[in-house]
Amino acid sequence: VSVATLTYDTLRFAEFEDFPETSEPVWILGRKYSILTEKDEILADVASRLWFTYRKNFPAIGGTGPTSDTGWGCMLRCGQMIFAQALVCRHLGRDWRWAQRKRQPDSYCRVLQAFLDRKDSCYSIHQIGGGAGASVKLAVFDAWSALAVHVAMDNTVVMADVSELCRSGLPCAGAEAFPADSERHCNGFPAGAEGGECTAPWRPLVLLIPLRLGLADVNAAYAGTLKHCFRMPQSLGVIGGKPNSAHYFIGYVGEELIYLDPHTTQPAVAAADRCPVPDESFHCQHPPGRMSITELDPSIAVGFFCKTEDDFNDWCQQVRKLSLLGGALPMFELVEQQPSHLACPDVLNLSLDSSDAERLERFFDSEDEDFEILSL
Repeated sequence: VSVATLTYDTLRFAEFEDFPETSEPVWILGRKYSILTEKDEILADVASRLWFTYRKNFPAIGGTGPTSDTGWGCMLRCGQMIFAQALVCRHLGRDWRWAQRKRQPDSYCRVLQAFLDRKDSCYSIHQIGGGAGASVKLAVFDAWSALAVHVAMDNTVVMADVSELCRSGLPCAGAEAFPADSERHCNGFPAGAEGGECTAPWRPLVLLIPLRLGLADVNAAYAGTLKHCFRMPQSLGVIGGKPNSAHYFIGYVGEELIYLDPHTTQPAVAAADRCPVPDESFHCQHPPGRMSITELDPSIAVGFFCKTEDDFNDWCQQVRKLSLLGGALPMFELVEQQPSHLACPDVLNLSLDSSDAERLERFFDSEDEDFEILSL
C-alpha cells in the first residue's frame, strides 16, 4: 500500500506497535491510566484528539500554490493539533470522547470546520501559510472561541502579563471562520452585543512556552519536569520531534513519550458547511507512536490551557511545587512581574497589530527535508 493512500484498515494492525504490558501508568494530557486495566479507555482518549496529517488534493493555497503539504507541512499540522486540543477543551471539555459514526455536538463540528483545508477555515493550512506560529495570530480572528494566547518567551512566564491579557476585553468583530448562517458568540454572548465588545472576567488562556532543553540532546535532568507537564490537567501537550520529523506529543509511559504523527498523506476532505463532516480520518484509531525521551530534539514548545482564572492559579501552584522537587531541573521560570532584563512586554501578547510573531516563526517554521527547530 502506498504511503500516500494509507487508511485505517491498512494501518490498524500492520506497523503500529501496541502499548507495552507494564504496570507503569500511562499519562495522556493530564489523565492517568493503567495499561493493564484501561487499555480501551487509553485508545478512546487518543482517538478523541484531533489528528491532522499531510493531505493531498486540497484547493491550491493562494489560488495557484501547492495542493498538498506532503514533505513540508508536518510542523504546521502539529501546530494545528495543539490548537485543536485547546478548542476541544474550550468548547467540549477534556472529558468529551469521539466515537465512530456517533452523532457529535454541533460545537465539535464547528471546531473541526475551523481546521479544514480551505481558505475560509480559520486555522486551515491555507490561513497558516508561512508557519505554525501563525496559528497564534489566527486565534485573534476566532471570536467564537475568544481565546487569549500568550507566548512566554525567554523561558519565563510572567503572571502579571498573563492576567492582563486574560482580563482584557475582546472585540468580537473579525474574520468569520464558520458558516455565515451560524450564530457568532463570544464567551457565550452574541457578537455585536454591548457595542460590539464583550468583556469577561477571564478569557480562556492558551499558554505556549518555547524551550530549549539542552544543546544537541535533551539534558536528562529535564526529563522529570517534562513528564510532569503531561500530568497537569491543563496540559495541551508538546510540539517537538527529532531531526527531520515533527510530532505532537500527548503523554508518556515510563521513559517513552507518546505522540501523534502527521507523516501520513491522506486525501483532503471535501469542505462541508454543515454537519456531519466526514471525520474518521481526523482521529487516530490505531496505537499512537512512542519514542524515548532521549531521542527528542532539545527544542520544544510546551502548551497549557486554562479555561478559568482558577485553572491558571492552580497551574501556577503546580509549577511552584515542581520547582521544589529534588532531582528535577525547572524548564522555565514563573515570576510575578516582568523582570527588568526582559524588554518590551507587549511583544509577548500577540494581537491583531502585533508584528513580533516572527520570533515565534523562528521556532515553529521547518521543512521535513531540512528540519531543525531553532532556539530563541
